[in-house]
Amino acid sequence: MASEITYAEVKFKNELPAPVVKGLPKKKKPEQHPQKYPLWLPWLISLLLLLVCIALVVVLLERGWTCCPKGWRRFQGSCYFLSPDTMSWSESAQNCTGMGSQLVVINSKAEQEFLSVQIGQLMRRDNFYIGLFLEKVGQWQWVDKTPYNGTPMFWREGEPSPGHENCTVMHAPEKALYNWNNVKPDTMHHRICEVAAVIV
Repeated sequence: MASEITYAEVKFKNELPAPVVKGLPKKKKPEQHPQKYPLWLPWLISLLLLLVCIALVVVLLERGWTCCPKGWRRFQGSCYFLSPDTMSWSESAQNCTGMGSQLVVINSKAEQEFLSVQIGQLMRRDNFYIGLFLEKVGQWQWVDKTPYNGTPMFWREGEPSPGHENCTVMHAPEKALYNWNNVKPDTMHHRICEVAAVIV
């Protein structure tokens, strides 16, 4: 007769639990954010900024900055000095030359308007010599040897008057654009010097 086999499960009280083998910690995958702009957009912006910078450099090199000496006023391509002191016409001309300039030569209505506004803003109500003088009877000329052919002309009504008044001033009390007045050369007046603006 076959014998029966009996199996039994035996547990021991002081037995240590079987060690649990842990694997290496899993690395977290970086979170995927959907791109909000195309990859080429930063490159396009950088390229556009570079082109703008190049254009600015080219413009500045071609046109440059126009500068005037301290205390001078700039208009278009010239600088103007309105003197605080008074001199005769010949002393005024020499003073301007000593500063590397000349008594102002007015070439346009815009320039006349600018200068009229400048002298109108001053508290002084005095006249300012300009570079127009009577070379000989009936022949006015600018200090830079430009012949005066009557244009532009901004004489006050009744001027130029005949006589020995062979120099020209801008008559400051005159509020109108037409404010030139001829005066004697030894009269003490302020002066307007003009020099070309420096381009850097």
